[in-house]
Amino acid sequence: MKSLVDHLSQYAAYHRDPRNIASHFVGIPLIVVAVAVLLSRPEWAVAGLWISPAVIVALLAAWFYLRLELALGLLMTVLMGLSVWAGHVLAAQRTLVWLSSGIGLFVVGWVIQFVGHYYEGRKPAFVDDVSGLIVGPLFVVAELAFLLGLRHDLKQQIEERSGPVVRRDLKPREA
Repeated sequence: MKSLVDHLSQYAAYHRDPRNIASHFVGIPLIVVAVAVLLSRPEWAVAGLWISPAVIVALLAAWFYLRLELALGLLMTVLMGLSVWAGHVLAAQRTLVWLSSGIGLFVVGWVIQFVGHYYEGRKPAFVDDVSGLIVGPLFVVAELAFLLGLRHDLKQQIEERSGPVVRRDLKPREA
């Protein structure tokens, strides 16, 4: 199994431009909430608890994150839980509200992602490795920790493998 550093370094290699990373701070949370919204129907009562496809996906994601590292895994589990809660709140609305909010958040999130990758000059990581879809939210949380001056050791290990965050100049457009 790949380690936390392996996953984050592989993902970070596609995200070295600060504008791309900034776009991920908005785009990825929108996409995560959108998926939670769209997977929050149908919902079943099981032993007094509500369960939906969103809950199942969140539990599987939490298991993945907790296997990589306890501290980040616990934080990711809380964030996934909040996303599922938001998803269930929106899924409890009329069908039009549920679908339009889920699809709208999803589309806006991906548009923001692709704008970031335009600045990066590289395709999204998931195109080469589908695990990028689950690593992306973890990457955002790790990058937030780095911005807050936390996890210097993790940041150093990732940069040793993927290089530093550097703004890439856009290629001039040909006339």
